[in-house]
Amino acid sequence: MSSHREAPEIAKDPVADSADLYAFVSPDHPDTVTLIANYVPLQLPSGGPNFFEFGDDVRYEIHIDNDGDGYPDVTYRFEFRTEITNPNSFLYNTGPIESLDSKNWNRRQFYRLTRVADGKEHVLAHKLPCPPCNVGPLSTPKYHDLVRQATFRLSTGEKVFAGQRADGFFVDLGGIFDLGTLRPFQQLHVAGKKIFKAEGEPVNALDRMNVHSIAVQVPLSRVRRKAARYGAADRAATIGVWTSASRQQVRVLGDRVAADTAAGPFTQVSRLGNPLFNEVIVPMSKKDLWNTLPPSEDKRFARFVEQPELAALLPALYPGVFPNLDALNKSKKPRADLVAILLTGIPAGLIDGFTNATGDVQADMLRLNTAIRPIRKPDRFGVLGGDLAGFPNGRRVGDDVVSIALRAIAGVTVPLVDKAFRPDAAAAAVTPGLSAADVTAPFLGGFPFLGTPYDGFSNPPVAGS
Repeated sequence: MSSHREAPEIAKDPVADSADLYAFVSPDHPDTVTLIANYVPLQLPSGGPNFFEFGDDVRYEIHIDNDGDGYPDVTYRFEFRTEITNPNSFLYNTGPIESLDSKNWNRRQFYRLTRVADGKEHVLAHKLPCPPCNVGPLSTPKYHDLVRQATFRLSTGEKVFAGQRADGFFVDLGGIFDLGTLRPFQQLHVAGKKIFKAEGEPVNALDRMNVHSIAVQVPLSRVRRKAARYGAADRAATIGVWTSASRQQVRVLGDRVAADTAAGPFTQVSRLGNPLFNEVIVPMSKKDLWNTLPPSEDKRFARFVEQPELAALLPALYPGVFPNLDALNKSKKPRADLVAILLTGIPAGLIDGFTNATGDVQADMLRLNTAIRPIRKPDRFGVLGGDLAGFPNGRRVGDDVVSIALRAIAGVTVPLVDKAFRPDAAAAAVTPGLSAADVTAPFLGGFPFLGTPYDGFSNPPVAGS
């Protein structure tokens, strides 16, 4: 998964678990950048009587680095508070919820939005409401209207939303974690040999599940640095983005009289930049540590990018299919292509008309060159498909990041830094076999882009779940 339950400790704390991060120039407003961070993953739609929500004791943040040092220059901070309307009812709602101030809605969440820039905190909004969870056609009959009511245009130029959405990440977990079984790939003929280990079609394991999203659409002028001060226009237009969740260091469990309380400074417990970084690059023994550190410390993990474990597993799982990758692995030559993609950005000169480099600091961030405008018909393979507005230049909701990452690790991107290397014929065909078409809730054409969350009445859990 992109970052669902990717580390042992955060798997025990889903409310603070960052699941996916998106950053892209907005196709509906190309003078803005859209930033979306998902939390509380793996939500079954039938969530009652206690429906899913953000944590009142968690600080959620989206960070923007615009000078390449791995530290945030701009941060959007979301802090939530829950209010109960009827303390004597066990129900989430006692009738249809047709507006955000409905008397039928018993448990509401509000949030304060703060922008932190140049060391100063500016509260943009004090009490913005979230929409309810999508309970069902009787409880939330006009859910689109509730989302519209919960989407706000601020006087400072930002558009913001926080609430439940459909999980848009698509992956065949059953195959991938069963020793790398890539079902469609295994039925291809490569170099005259048929790759085959398991029958069956890939299944999107996250389909019909929900997440909670924080989303902000920001004018480009509020995230970029000034070109005149920093030089090259591409460097000025490129930003690094990551999300984090933090908790206060001390928690006192309540007794019969007092409720639980938290105290002390906030400490980071989760973060996410590039999809799959902590999931498949960082080793198990260091995943929890990685979640506590800022991107500026990612030089500690550079060796796992230079020699990724998955690159060594592919030739072992598919004997004779990746001979060139196998030889590259055995040479112990550091994977400079992956370092560029994941840790420094891709420098000018490697891909015609493209760069999203941020400098020499090695940091896991989604790097987005905001000068590259979105195209009318995006290619789901992003930069690998010739679409410079897609992953790893930021990440759009429909980008096939699993296939892109697998193909890069398999060697497709090595020729960017080593013209003599010839990728194996199979490298460009590696895929779990899923796309945005395998997400039941269609993506939206505008903000907040992720689809309408699945409701519990229409999407009951399957037998045995």
